[in-house]
Amino acid sequence: MSDGALDYGNYLKVDEIISLQELVSEQHGKPAHIEMLYIVVHQVYELWFKEILHELGSVIEMFDGEYVNEKNIGEAVKRLKRITAIQSLLVEQIKVLETMTPLEFLDFRKYLGTASGFQSYQFRILENRLGLKPEERIPYAQKSYLQELSGKRLELVKESENQTSMFEAIAAWLERTPFLELSNFKFVEAYRAAANQMLDAESSALDSMHDLPQSAKTFQQEAIDSSRKGFAAFLDFAEHERLVSTGQRRLSFKATMAALFINVYRDEPILQLPFQLLETLVEIDENFTIWRSRHAVMVHRMLGRKVGTGQSSGYDYLKRTVDKYRVFTDLFNISTFLIPRSELPRLPEDLKIELGFHYSATKSGS
Repeated sequence: MSDGALDYGNYLKVDEIISLQELVSEQHGKPAHIEMLYIVVHQVYELWFKEILHELGSVIEMFDGEYVNEKNIGEAVKRLKRITAIQSLLVEQIKVLETMTPLEFLDFRKYLGTASGFQSYQFRILENRLGLKPEERIPYAQKSYLQELSGKRLELVKESENQTSMFEAIAAWLERTPFLELSNFKFVEAYRAAANQMLDAESSALDSMHDLPQSAKTFQQEAIDSSRKGFAAFLDFAEHERLVSTGQRRLSFKATMAALFINVYRDEPILQLPFQLLETLVEIDENFTIWRSRHAVMVHRMLGRKVGTGQSSGYDYLKRTVDKYRVFTDLFNISTFLIPRSELPRLPEDLKIELGFHYSATKSGS
């Protein structure tokens, strides 16, 4: 290469990157060999957070509007799948960090002061952009998570609270699903009838089991009755909206029914990509739950029940966030109300045509 030409090192700023590992233990005259690993792993985490935010932001932009181009859904799924691949690396990196023993961590932990992973403003932004609401956060050391941040980092996190989240964009997209209420097909009514027919069949089958002890019959019948009540509540608009008002649901009734429709008729050509989209969002939520759980266990292993480096409650705090910080719980819950494909309401032929590739072709050409 000629002088001044772009090369590998210049393009990736390698010299700058590998000069950024400053060991605080070394600055105190007691260098701890393992601190290099600790810094590198966490710096790599921050780089991956940056990439996840890059991918997530682009997908939110695709869905943040009154119209979502169907051609973008495939690209959105691909980018979200990229996030899940990165998440696998985030979990695997914990194994690398766990090669550090608790005693080795103590060699430099005292020099960290109030520095804490909780101050990762990129991860706080990531949680907000996924759809975690500020009021759902668990107080950190008895105070708001924002109090751990300052300056430009604080501004960026506050800004992310007011930006459209992935949850909000997907919820709005689901609410625009056009197939729920047609002149010759009303999905909710048809699905309610199919669910009741399935449960009636289960009750009849139970009655015919003459060799089954009465106690077992009673138990199973109670389970069927409980399922019937659950389906009735799930498919009832007023009950659903009541649950939304009390914070027990986040998706609106229409968005939830749209997600159910996509799930049960996933094999129809036009619904295959939307189904993959919803499944990938569930996978992202699940992966962050796994990562939080593994992180909490690692902290327990390293610190026991000690207070964390940011004066947090360490393991106990992290453990509480594992389930609390899930965003797409409503999509997880849909599995509760799926019925066998053989029991599904039959779609009218004209609707099946619309759900085929014919729908996209005619709409795009109109």
